[in-house]
Amino acid sequence: MMLKLKPQRISASIAKSLSCPKPNSYKGQNGGITIIGGSREFHGAPVFAVRAANRFVDYVFFYSPYGYNCELVKGLRKCVAEVMVVDKTRIDYAVYKSDCVLAGMGLTPDARTKRFLESLLRKHKDKKFVLDAGALRVVDPRKLGSNVLVTPHAEEFRALFKCPATPENAVKCAKRFGCVILLKGHVDYVTDGRKLAANHTGNPGMTKGGTGDVLAGLAAALATKNDLFRAACAAAFVNGAAGDALFKRQGFYYNAGDLIEALPEAFAKARARRGKNVC
Repeated sequence: MMLKLKPQRISASIAKSLSCPKPNSYKGQNGGITIIGGSREFHGAPVFAVRAANRFVDYVFFYSPYGYNCELVKGLRKCVAEVMVVDKTRIDYAVYKSDCVLAGMGLTPDARTKRFLESLLRKHKDKKFVLDAGALRVVDPRKLGSNVLVTPHAEEFRALFKCPATPENAVKCAKRFGCVILLKGHVDYVTDGRKLAANHTGNPGMTKGGTGDVLAGLAAALATKNDLFRAACAAAFVNGAAGDALFKRQGFYYNAGDLIEALPEAFAKARARRGKNVC
């Protein structure tokens, strides 16, 4: 099937279109997010998202619906001093104080997770959401909307939307459910049902565990002060550009932690380059 909506290639100039901190701004004005994830089995995934997001926002709240996993909390506080860990009595306050909520990394895809996430979506329709990983396995797509960005790879897309992961279907599903989709793959596709953008940065070294969590953290951070479509396009480009820079230096032999360290330079270089903007 031919694409009725021709994808526009995302260029480095997408980074130049993003909101930047004003010279006279103060703490709290340049973005805050709540990150929800982790479990006993998958305690490392949200750490990557927290570390990536922390480079681009003023503060990060973290909550795990599975309780305080000691190793997770210890790891977060060790590598990111700015993270504020909250319990279930403070999660609504954290969301209230945040511009965007990122959920899914490491979450167990069960009925408990489904109830919790759909309750958040229902109660906080005024907030932006980025859903990834485990969240995509349980959330009813009818609960999505214009305030939600989903970031599935091919299998997660099929689980969420019950159809093959193609650019055509991504456009159809984004239009049907009113959300923004970042379909991850060899080429990343971003669509809101009206526009379709294609990202060509990145390389096979980014198939390693945790790189998708880094992308989700970056997308949520950028979404705090930008629209979801623009944030998704920029996150895909910058995340891939960081991976490409690492590949030039050391081949495929890098990991998600290396990718996080490379994000700021990749972002700065993208902002300094010229190109046609897709937004």
